[in-house]
Amino acid sequence: MAHPLHDPALIDALGADLRSAGYTGPGVAAFLGDDVNDALGRGIWWPALHATAHGGPAPLATLIRLLLLAVDVPVTEVAAALPGCGVDALVAGGVITVDGDTARAALDIRPHADDARDYLVVSDLDAATRTGPVEHDHVLGIGGASVSLARAVIREPVGRALDLGTGCGIQALHLDAHCTQIVATDTNERALALAAATARLNGMSWDLRRGSLFEPVAGERFDLIVSNPPFVVGSGGQDYIYRDSGMAGDSVCERLIGELADHLNPGGTAQILANWIVREDEPWETRVRGWLAGTALDAWVVQRELADPISYVSLWLSDAGENTDDLVRRGADWLDWFRREEIAGIGMGLITLRAHRAGETREPDQVIEEITAAGEEVTGYEAKAFLDRRAYLRDTSDADLLAARLSTAPVMLEQQSLPGDDGWQQVGASVRRLGGPAAVLGVDEVSTALLAGCRGVVPLGTLIELLAGFHGVDTDALAGAALPVVREAIGRGILYEARQAP
Repeated sequence: MAHPLHDPALIDALGADLRSAGYTGPGVAAFLGDDVNDALGRGIWWPALHATAHGGPAPLATLIRLLLLAVDVPVTEVAAALPGCGVDALVAGGVITVDGDTARAALDIRPHADDARDYLVVSDLDAATRTGPVEHDHVLGIGGASVSLARAVIREPVGRALDLGTGCGIQALHLDAHCTQIVATDTNERALALAAATARLNGMSWDLRRGSLFEPVAGERFDLIVSNPPFVVGSGGQDYIYRDSGMAGDSVCERLIGELADHLNPGGTAQILANWIVREDEPWETRVRGWLAGTALDAWVVQRELADPISYVSLWLSDAGENTDDLVRRGADWLDWFRREEIAGIGMGLITLRAHRAGETREPDQVIEEITAAGEEVTGYEAKAFLDRRAYLRDTSDADLLAARLSTAPVMLEQQSLPGDDGWQQVGASVRRLGGPAAVLGVDEVSTALLAGCRGVVPLGTLIELLAGFHGVDTDALAGAALPVVREAIGRGILYEARQAP
């Protein structure tokens, strides 16, 4: 059986009709209004249904009801909204189904925008807009995980890029703006078919290949690798291809990390969404640290969330639209497996890795930390800045650092005090960079004064001499104590040299 949208002529006609009707991100937002459009983005669909109900047979109202809200629409209105396609071709192409005088979407086709472009993305209907559970080869659409990865990718111009586990092609869409060649892989043949439709709708061409992990690109290397793999932790079954790798536990992420170095060019970068097992009485970072051992890759691991087993299983059970009996049975089996494996929780986050530059010989620089606060998500800008700061610290000796004229980024001094017999007693202080993840540094009186003096004018060594004289301490001793604090401040973007980006 042919996959949906297998006819290039239909895809071209569909794209022309959709754009002619104003079916774009800005077009839909203008039609619905800010409040209704924002509600739709949060999954609240009824205001949009109400707004389009009074739009008559206008093409854009029809397309929103058909493709975004997945409700029944008169066939005559579909024909008027998509005149270049024709109803029969849309049925044959798997875009809609027809029952008498009404049509219903069989695919999810929706606008998706970034700062530079507005795209159209093709996927399967999710559980909220269909009856019954999703199919085994269901192709997931635009979700929170895919959007967070897209925002975290470093957007530097590169030659070859790999989107491993492309699904409907979200990451490849964004890669197209700054990568010369894009290879996109998936084990799911249906996903590759819908990714091909997504690419053509947006005037792009990707090298699409079927296979697991790095099998489709054996022997090849890339400047950038991104992946939102089927990372769900379970017993090893594969109920749904988009989330289940068929490998037990978190081994799909372990293998992915372990094989990355063989497919990165010197200086190349990889950014991976991953889940990892956290066992009872074991620090959460133990598992990921084991994956990184022996890779020789620099790494920044950020755990964004640690889910207990019930919350984790509930999250994924609600995703597939299963009936209550199946949901209860599958959930119980899943939790039983967690108990047998002594799994206390599942860590979820982003792993950014970078290969050493050509001719560079050193130990890998690997930072593993938890950053869970809202508003501190990793962005591509922050990921690049973090790697650049780590490179600066590696390349700068203590002597060079003492000679450097450092500046303080926009920061806020926060002091913690407790009430006592003599009033408020300060018990601690920290400096927080305004914006960016993990941008907090504990400080004392001396380091607070040192940071205040860093204005890009006086060398660090001179500032330390002045502070040592003021406090009556040995300059070398103060430098020995201050340099680790300064290095941490640089690593967190609180301090920077003029030749660095702040």
